[in-house]
Amino acid sequence: ADRRAWQRVPCRLVRPVVALQLSSRSIAHQDGLPKLPVPPLKQTCERYLATLEPLISEEEMEHTRELMAEFLRSGGVGERLQRGLERRARKTENWLSEWWMQSAYLDSRMPVAVYTSPGVVLPPMHFQDRQGQMRFAAKLIAGVLDFKRMIDNETLPVEYLGGKPLCMDQYYQVLSSCRLPGPKKDTVVNYGIGKTSPTHITIVHNFQFFVLDVYNSDGSPLTVDQIYVQLEKIWNSSLQTNKEPIGILTSNHRNTWGKAYNNLIKDKTNKESVRMIQKSIFLVCLDAPMPRVSDDIYFSKVAAQMLHGGGSRWNSGNRWFDKTLQFIVGEDGSCGLTYEHAPAEGPPIVYLVDHVVAYMKKTEMVRAPMIPLPMPLKLRFNITPEVKKDIEKAKQNMNIMVHDLDVRVLNFSHYGRKYLKSCKMNTDAFIQMALQLAYYRIYNMCCPTYESASLRMFKLGRTEAIRTTSTESLKFVQAMDNKDKQKLALLEKAITAHRTYTHMAIHGQAIDRHLLGLKMQGIEDLTSLPEIFMDTSYAVAMHFNLFTSMVGSKTDCVMSIGPMVPDGYGVCYNPMDDHINVAVTAFNSCEETNANNLARSLSDALLDMKALLEQVPQPSE
Repeated sequence: ADRRAWQRVPCRLVRPVVALQLSSRSIAHQDGLPKLPVPPLKQTCERYLATLEPLISEEEMEHTRELMAEFLRSGGVGERLQRGLERRARKTENWLSEWWMQSAYLDSRMPVAVYTSPGVVLPPMHFQDRQGQMRFAAKLIAGVLDFKRMIDNETLPVEYLGGKPLCMDQYYQVLSSCRLPGPKKDTVVNYGIGKTSPTHITIVHNFQFFVLDVYNSDGSPLTVDQIYVQLEKIWNSSLQTNKEPIGILTSNHRNTWGKAYNNLIKDKTNKESVRMIQKSIFLVCLDAPMPRVSDDIYFSKVAAQMLHGGGSRWNSGNRWFDKTLQFIVGEDGSCGLTYEHAPAEGPPIVYLVDHVVAYMKKTEMVRAPMIPLPMPLKLRFNITPEVKKDIEKAKQNMNIMVHDLDVRVLNFSHYGRKYLKSCKMNTDAFIQMALQLAYYRIYNMCCPTYESASLRMFKLGRTEAIRTTSTESLKFVQAMDNKDKQKLALLEKAITAHRTYTHMAIHGQAIDRHLLGLKMQGIEDLTSLPEIFMDTSYAVAMHFNLFTSMVGSKTDCVMSIGPMVPDGYGVCYNPMDDHINVAVTAFNSCEETNANNLARSLSDALLDMKALLEQVPQPSE
């Protein structure tokens, strides 16, 4: 099925953080943020037509122009929907956020694994045994609790973009939260809001779940040493590898999981166990080692492991995919995380990763006086024949998903941010143009391309789409393999167009969220949907074959996302100083797409564009 653009949100990081300590985030900061604007109707309609130009034929364009003229008619449907949106904007803190959460995530019935939850691969750790795994996991847990301290004390530095403070609300949604399945739509619950916040995390090992209390009775967090001892106890009491992988149920199609969930929690013991997992601050998956692979595909395999666990034989049952944050620590040194996307985008997650990695570098095991700690509670599940049947079905579905997902990580080592800066090139726009060129060379056409931009300049802002494909980008990619002398000038024009669109997007003046708002307003008004939303051009515009996101992290990590459409690609990239990490995903069930081909084509495009920059004398750095 064609999953529409608004059924997914990628992760985009803002520029490097400028920090300012604030004692009370809500009064000093959040309340001062502007509200998300509703862009002018005519502006959005004109910009929509401009984005269609490189994508559709003149004939289709003519038809769409006619529909647009009707939509914009004085006193017509467009004006009515716009007025409704403006009313909504006056009455709410953010006219989009609730609609977005519903339509992008909670209404979507696709599995969260692969389809909406991103994966992050951390640099490989050089431990090869369970002691190393435990030590690493203990430090990681302590690092996350250190991040939680800033959340609890409200001392988290506020982020700025272009001198303007950003909304920090998402940072307060990632811990102690969980998605709950429903038969028609899901909900997200944050258990950290309220009188009594959770004080435990969940550990899962060999498909067995444990409650680990991470605070002493005086409220101080356990030391790394104490956590290590508790993890050892958990490990030693979960050595059996033949347990039913109850967690794999969370990877299913949401309707299927919704029914299985209601069936599972009919039993009182099961209900209590599920609640403990849902309420925990976060989850840590102690994974069994994966089959050894050659170095050239190591990162691709680990990226897949972070997205789905590798299948029912491996670690896919060692998860609770509804949990917002799951850290994954493999016995073989592979580690990273996956996160459920509904409560937050990439920035808080990547900030948390950077904080934890920095914390772990400085943390040495502190020998604390060992007060005997109670044995962590093992969560019990009663597996009825019906639950067993649901587990078997989930295993089959997960294995189909694992075989269908094609993941390729490109560690592009020829240059990175530093080189592009020395050429006075915008890193993000340059990589986006390389992607356009890579795609064009394979398919001899361009495609609708989605890059995620942050709306966090506004209160409760989430994301907007940057539409990378433009008439300028098309002219550049067409010229690149011809004898055109203007290649560099065309590249510069395409980059300028991308930067202009990015600026519009982060200031709430792009088109995708506004169009979604007009459509949702039409649905709420219970009137028939305007023709422009039934138009084939609209279906084309919303079918993003390239679904992309820049993830700027200090840590040398690789983030990956699944494709948005069955015949598309998911592309995440993290530009470091002297190299670029890229993860490309595609579905094997589509004969036209191949992650390896796109990754290779991208590498060639980046090299050819570097050669293009070097054909003219460059100003010194």
